[in-house]
Amino acid sequence: MSEPADSAPAAWTLEIEADQIGCLTLDKPASSANTLSRSVLLELERLLRGIASEPLRGLIIRSGKPSGFIAGADIREFTTFESPAAALAHIRLGQAVCAMLEALPYPTAAAIHGFALGGGLELALACRYRVALADSKLNLGLPEVQLGIHPGFGGTVRSVRLLGVRTAMSLMLTGRSVRADRAQAIGLVDRMVDRMAELRDCARQILRTAPAPHRPALTQRVLSWPGVRSLVRPALLRQVAAQASREHYPAPYAIVDLWTQYGARGAQAYAAEAASITSLFSSDTTRNLIRVFLLQDRLKGLAGKGSSGFERVHVVGAGVMGGDIAAWCALRGLQVTLQDRELKLIEPALARARALFEKRLPTPAERAQASERLRSDVAGVGVREADVLIEAIFEDLAAKRALYAACEPHMRAGALLATNTSSLTLETLSVTLRRPEQFVGLHFFNPVAQMPLVEVVHSAQTRPEALSAAMSFVRRIDKLPLPCRSSPGFLVNRVLFPYLHEALHAAGEGIALRTIDRAAVDFGMPMGPIQLSDVVGLDVLLHVGEIVTSELQRPAPPYTAKLRELVAAGQLGRKSGQGFYRWQEGKIADQTAGPAPPADLTDRLILVLLNECVACARETIVADTDLIDAGVIFGTGFAPFRGGPITYARSRGLQACVARLHELEQRYGERFHPDAGWAQLHAETAGIA
Repeated sequence: MSEPADSAPAAWTLEIEADQIGCLTLDKPASSANTLSRSVLLELERLLRGIASEPLRGLIIRSGKPSGFIAGADIREFTTFESPAAALAHIRLGQAVCAMLEALPYPTAAAIHGFALGGGLELALACRYRVALADSKLNLGLPEVQLGIHPGFGGTVRSVRLLGVRTAMSLMLTGRSVRADRAQAIGLVDRMVDRMAELRDCARQILRTAPAPHRPALTQRVLSWPGVRSLVRPALLRQVAAQASREHYPAPYAIVDLWTQYGARGAQAYAAEAASITSLFSSDTTRNLIRVFLLQDRLKGLAGKGSSGFERVHVVGAGVMGGDIAAWCALRGLQVTLQDRELKLIEPALARARALFEKRLPTPAERAQASERLRSDVAGVGVREADVLIEAIFEDLAAKRALYAACEPHMRAGALLATNTSSLTLETLSVTLRRPEQFVGLHFFNPVAQMPLVEVVHSAQTRPEALSAAMSFVRRIDKLPLPCRSSPGFLVNRVLFPYLHEALHAAGEGIALRTIDRAAVDFGMPMGPIQLSDVVGLDVLLHVGEIVTSELQRPAPPYTAKLRELVAAGQLGRKSGQGFYRWQEGKIADQTAGPAPPADLTDRLILVLLNECVACARETIVADTDLIDAGVIFGTGFAPFRGGPITYARSRGLQACVARLHELEQRYGERFHPDAGWAQLHAETAGIA
């Protein structure tokens, strides 16, 4: 056993077994997950120096955490670098440790369970072999581009050498993770086991037999030859450009540049990787994306720790939202009953659930188990046993109240009653409830499987214990909880509708729909407001928009009349195949880009959204402006590289935003009048500075 030189508790434990196979176990103190902080890297460096000359037959690297292997570098340390030189020194330390591991004179194996992400996977790549537990939790990836950087501990080199150009580039450029069923097929994992108890023995076995390490096919290796790289580069750049611009997201372009110049070979490739990531650390994009990562961590932490105690969920309403909420809960291991008026209304939801399980779960057994956890329940038998009942029927006040009156008397004591309403306030919904103190909003976003945020809505009547339980439930199903005060539209729809309505104002002025969308996408939004309207559903947009604007006593845009015509004609957007756009197989049929937008169109769309965010801050819809940024990013996809709407407003200059709003007000009307909250925000920002 080895202790670090200082008095800090050891993170690593070394065991050398009778067969002379060593095992290094990482169990970072006071942390639920392992990360490669500076102290952890320095401790590992000392250990590797000490055992490099030991006559071992092999070395296993494993985790002592139940949660997984290693989650990556310690992201919080990235915010503490005092200079580029300090950042470079940290990266070079990580590279040096991985190089020492790779250079050991005996074989090495990473024994992986749960996850190996970022720097954690880079450490595993420095081992000769990787073995893994093949279950639905296995999650391997290089997600650094999501932080505005790229792998820095040698991953841009070793991933290409192990997997080949195309596979490695797909991992790095998209940041997407690899699941168990694909990890072995691409050569990322050498062997799989089905039970945790077998993992260490599997690693020991592969070290004893020492087979030839995996190598990519010759057709893949050829792509890294000097004369070939320049031919492959344009295709890679087209792939990147289809997803993001170099101006907004420089990291994926830097990955292609590194490979093009060095071909994932030699000491220069590692040095260039370190210099490149150090340069990215100082970019606005990276600072903002790291901020987004930390905001995500904050949302996770709002639910507190410990077991949620939730096992059974009853969902009423098997439409798109209700059915998909039920499927997601079953996917995350809960027992779920799904109720609607007739079985034929539930069957499409069950079919979508099976497709979700097929996509997300690696084995037939796991898919079958998930399907067994989701049951149709026309009679509503599950109401009596449910820990939480989620109402997800259409946005009609009378219908929802009637449903509560029918269900609430049969719910067990202590169970949560939750509504998925997107616009109605808890105060209006709870008038006839027996226990309004147990009533919360759980506002999911469409599509449920992709959108990470759930607004957890509470009123003055909601008991703190009920709110806390609702937050825990959201974390139990692996979503991000955002506590919101009950008010029209809560946070996300409240700020989204002025943005969508401004797009309709522009359309009413004759600006081409594709031009309106182009203005938003050029700003960095994942899709334009017109396309988003089609995706949400024009019927939903019309109905919820009327509720929110009425509650806030605001006029609807003139183009709403056109919206009503489309809805009356059954042209509801993507789900009907025709809305503002024509859709085929879930995509807009004609992908032609619109003409360049007018000079002020982007400001019209974005500043009206910012103005509403400031109003929400003034009204304390959520606790603070950081939560506004988090909610709008994770609930709408607001350009993450800009750090959130309030952060963007601060970077642009609060006074500049107000001045521009006054200009737009003079030209387009009162809807651009700056909210009184700008002065409050200015005072808070001055205090922060």
